[in-house]
Amino acid sequence: MNSKKFVLDFVKRHKAKYIFGIIFVLVVDVLQMVLPRIIGQITDDMQNRTINKAMLLSYAGLILLVALLTMTFRYLYRIYIIGTEKKLEYELRKKLFDHMLTLSSKYYNTHKTGDLMAHATNDINAVRMAAGMGVLLLVDTVFLTISVIIIMLATIDIRLTLIALSPLPLIAIFSMVFGKFIHKRFTQVQEAFSGLTERVQESLSGIRVVKAFVQERPVLEQFNAASQKSLEKNMRLARLWGIMFPLGQMVATLSYIIAFSYGGIQVINGHISLGEFIAFNTYLGLLIWPMMSFGWIMNIVQRGSASLDRINVILTAIPDIKDNDPLPIGSIEGHIEFENVSFSYNKKQEPVLKDININLEPGRTLAIIGETGSGKTSLVNLILRLYDISGGKLKIDGSPIDRIPLSTLRTSIGYVPQDSFLFSTSIRENIAFGVEKASIKEIEEAAKTAQIYDNIMDLPDGFDTIVGERGVTLSGGQKQRVSIARALIKDPKILVLDDSLSAVDTDTEERILQGLKVIMKDRTSIIIAHRISSIKHADEIIVLDNGQIVERGRHDRLIDLKGHYYSLYQKQLLEEELDRA
Repeated sequence: MNSKKFVLDFVKRHKAKYIFGIIFVLVVDVLQMVLPRIIGQITDDMQNRTINKAMLLSYAGLILLVALLTMTFRYLYRIYIIGTEKKLEYELRKKLFDHMLTLSSKYYNTHKTGDLMAHATNDINAVRMAAGMGVLLLVDTVFLTISVIIIMLATIDIRLTLIALSPLPLIAIFSMVFGKFIHKRFTQVQEAFSGLTERVQESLSGIRVVKAFVQERPVLEQFNAASQKSLEKNMRLARLWGIMFPLGQMVATLSYIIAFSYGGIQVINGHISLGEFIAFNTYLGLLIWPMMSFGWIMNIVQRGSASLDRINVILTAIPDIKDNDPLPIGSIEGHIEFENVSFSYNKKQEPVLKDININLEPGRTLAIIGETGSGKTSLVNLILRLYDISGGKLKIDGSPIDRIPLSTLRTSIGYVPQDSFLFSTSIRENIAFGVEKASIKEIEEAAKTAQIYDNIMDLPDGFDTIVGERGVTLSGGQKQRVSIARALIKDPKILVLDDSLSAVDTDTEERILQGLKVIMKDRTSIIIAHRISSIKHADEIIVLDNGQIVERGRHDRLIDLKGHYYSLYQKQLLEEELDRA
C-alpha cells in the first residue's frame, strides 16, 4: 500500500472525528462573526444614548458567553482534529517501520541510515501537519471568508465591501505562486537534513575510531559542512516563506486604508452608522487572517505533499527477499544441500561464489576456512536467505530454500555474526532476544555454555547490567560470547558461527568448543574460522579461495594434501611459536 492510499484509508476510518472536528470549527467561526454585530450595536446605542447599565451588563454577559463557548469549541475541535492527526502520525510511523523491517539487506546497503531516520521523523511530522492543521485551517479559511463576505454584503454596504476587499485576492494569488517554489525548496531542506542526520549518526557511532585516530577536527569540519548546507537550504526556504507575510500585510493594509477612507466618508454622509463602520472594520480584520492563512495552508500542504512522496518511495519498495509460494513447512531438520550454487551481490559484478557443492546432513559439523574476501560469510548469508542465490540449487531438507517460509527458516537457525551487535539493553534481554519467554535458568545455561556466565556474575548488576550502545561496556570477546549465548538459547536446528571466536583467547576458545560439542551432536553446525584450532574436529572442512571450494575433507586428510589448508596451518603454527618466544 502506498502512502497516499494509506492516508486516504486513515481519513475514511476516522471520518466521524473529522466531521465532528469540522462542525466545531464552524461553530467557532459563527461565534466569531457574532461579536462584530454586538460591538456595532453597542456603539450605535451609545452614540444614540439609548443604552443603560442593565443593557450594558447584558451586552457584557453576552460577550462573555460567546467567549466561553468559543473557548469550549476550540478545545473540542483541537481534541478531534489535532488528536486524530497525532494518531495518523503514530500509524504512519508504525507502517513505515514495519515495512522497513521487511526490506532485505541489499536495501540497507544502498540507503543511508540518516536518510531513513529523517523519513521517520521530519517527513512524518510534515504529513501529520498537513492532515491535521492543514484541514483545520482550510475549513476555517474557506467558511470564514465566504460567511464574512456575505454578511458584509448583506448587512452593511455592498459598494464599501467590494471596494475594500478588492486587494485581498492578491494574497491568494501570491500564495499559489509561492507554493510551487516552497514545495521544491522544502524537499531540498529535507534532503539536507537527511545528510546532516547521517553525518551525526555515523560520527557518534564511530566516536572511538575518531578519537583513536585523532580525527576530531576533520570530523567536525565535515559536520560543519553538512550543517552549513542544511542552514543554507533552510534559509532559502525561510526567505521565500518570509516574503509571503510582508506581502500579505501590505495588501491587508491597502484594504484598511480603503475601508477607513471610503467608509469614513460614508459615515460622514450618513449612509452607514458609526456602529456599522466599526462592525465592518472588525469583519475586515476577521478576513485578513484567512487570506494570510491561505499562504500558510499552501506551505503546510506543499510540505506534506513533498514528505508523502519521500515516504512513498520507501513504502513502495519491494523486498528482494520474501516468501514466494511457501510450502506448509513448520520446522526443519537441518539437511543442507548446495548444488552448483553461484552468487553475486550485483548482476554487473563477478560472482563472489562459484560452483559450490555441499551436502551437509543433520547433526554434522561443517567448517569453512579461507583468506579474507574468499566468500565465507556470503555462503552462510545464503543459508539464512539474507540474499538469494544467482544460480544452481540450494535446498533445506530437500525443499528449495525460497519455498521455505522465512519465519520457519530463520527461527530454526542460530546465527552468530562476525560483528557481534548488542542492543543497548541488559545482558539478560540481549541473550533472550530471539526467545519470547526465556526463563532465567535457560539464560544462565546458555551463558555457561558460551563461557560468559562468570564474567556476567562479576559485573555489579549481573544479568541486569546495561551493556550500552552496541555493547560498548563489554570487551570484544565478551560481546562475542553474549552473541553465542543469544544463538544457543533458541535451541536451533542449524547453528552458524561466523568467525565468532576470533576475539577470545585460545583457552576460552577451547572451553567454548568443549561446551558446544554436546550441543552440536543434535544439530547441523557451520563454523567459519581463521584459526584452524577452532575447526580441526569438524566432520568436514572446506577451503574457499576466490569464491570456489579448492579443498575439502577432514583435518588430517587436508594436512596430507599439503595445499592451501596445509599452508595456513603452517603459518599459524609459526605464529604460535613466535607468540611463545
